[in-house]
Amino acid sequence: MERPQPLRLGGRLRRLRQENRLTQAQMAERLSISPSYLNLIEHNQRPVTVPVLLKLAQRFAVDLQALTAEPDGHLGSELMEVFADPLFDGHALRASDVNDWAAGAPHVARAVLTLYQAYKGHRAPTTSAEGADGDDAVPVGMPTEEVADFLQTRGNYFKELEAAAEALRGEAGIDGDNPFPQLVAHLAQRYAVDVEIRATSAGDGWLRRYDPKSRRLALSELLPLPSRSFQLAHQLAHLSAAPLLERLASGGKFTTVEADALARIALANYFAAALLMPYDAFLSAARTTRYDLELLERRFGASFEQVCHRLTTLRRPNAEGIPFHLVRVDVAGNISKRFSASGITMPRFGAACPRWNVYDAFATPGLIRTQVSRMPDGATYFCLARTVPPIGRSQPGGRAARGPGRHAIGLGCPIAAARELIYADGLALDDDPAIVPIGVSCKTCPRTDCVDRALPALHSRFAVDENRRLVSAFMTGGDA
Repeated sequence: MERPQPLRLGGRLRRLRQENRLTQAQMAERLSISPSYLNLIEHNQRPVTVPVLLKLAQRFAVDLQALTAEPDGHLGSELMEVFADPLFDGHALRASDVNDWAAGAPHVARAVLTLYQAYKGHRAPTTSAEGADGDDAVPVGMPTEEVADFLQTRGNYFKELEAAAEALRGEAGIDGDNPFPQLVAHLAQRYAVDVEIRATSAGDGWLRRYDPKSRRLALSELLPLPSRSFQLAHQLAHLSAAPLLERLASGGKFTTVEADALARIALANYFAAALLMPYDAFLSAARTTRYDLELLERRFGASFEQVCHRLTTLRRPNAEGIPFHLVRVDVAGNISKRFSASGITMPRFGAACPRWNVYDAFATPGLIRTQVSRMPDGATYFCLARTVPPIGRSQPGGRAARGPGRHAIGLGCPIAAARELIYADGLALDDDPAIVPIGVSCKTCPRTDCVDRALPALHSRFAVDENRRLVSAFMTGGDA
């Protein structure tokens, strides 16, 4: 039987002492230990014993569960991404040091992340168009990171939006796999909004236009039926639940008006998904079909991306679905959507590991690819990936693009839940040779023997040998 690891809570204990404005001698007296022993504990040279924990609970009203909780493993990885910036070239930063610091002073570590996001946003004020299923064009940088962190912190679950969407669904009489006519009728009867499908000229680039004065909602003819329904549901969110969207967004305490607006858009998208794919019915269907994504598309009249995104929101206490992570990338490797309930660490400031199967999906457009992948910490995941067709992009002359798609969706879960998915049938999930070793990104990954490495590892010395040529110029030898 494996022995439990000793508790080393030096940073947390030091923070508790400082918050109570105590010297080491004063706190040691309250804990009935010597100041020298407390000093060793605070520097992680001695573990925290059970008697000391009990005295902390009794004399400082400490929540022991919170105090002894595992540190946020994502935090260290996210900091390593920050330190992979060329700005920090020349500094001897090791992953172990960064992880120790993140565990001991998480508040400071998060402050560094916020500072870097602000710096990155100021340095690169570019724009990027999000997908066609309800995401508007948004600036890249701090606002998008703030909103992504807000959704991650909330677990991508909003019970208030679920309840509001459920109520509106009943009021509008929405059912079946084609909610478009019912959505159009409800907009007209309840809000006096007329919907029209409008021809789109080459280069227009718009998908939805709402004029509050004339109460006319125009949808681009380039939108397929599932996306048309989604856009109507998105508009209904703003018309029927604007105060709720504003209240929930204000809880994010965003630092810019752009982040506030992006948060309202994200929440309206959430409402739209909940309206079209109601929680109980969708969770039941997901379980019954064993998470057959394409069958769920047809049953709820939704797109592949909408279904995948909705699966990440099934986090209702005591009625949870599989904890999924989701990532959307383009052909250049840029990440435009990310969320992790599975525990996998997502890259924040660059592309993901080239071994993630979400990139392989571009080689087989429209087909679902599977992968069993293992992170450097030993955590193993079952992942699916598929391209999504381009929407709203035109070729010269206005003809809608019919290429393989510029985005791919990656959806994954912990390996323990893989057998609940139909896509795992017939696969040897515990076959080590078939498990693909992956990382977060090349610069932060410790696998220096990886043949797919595109950049040197931050934590190890990059040595150049003129007399050797390896598969990757950044390998240190060995096999991946």
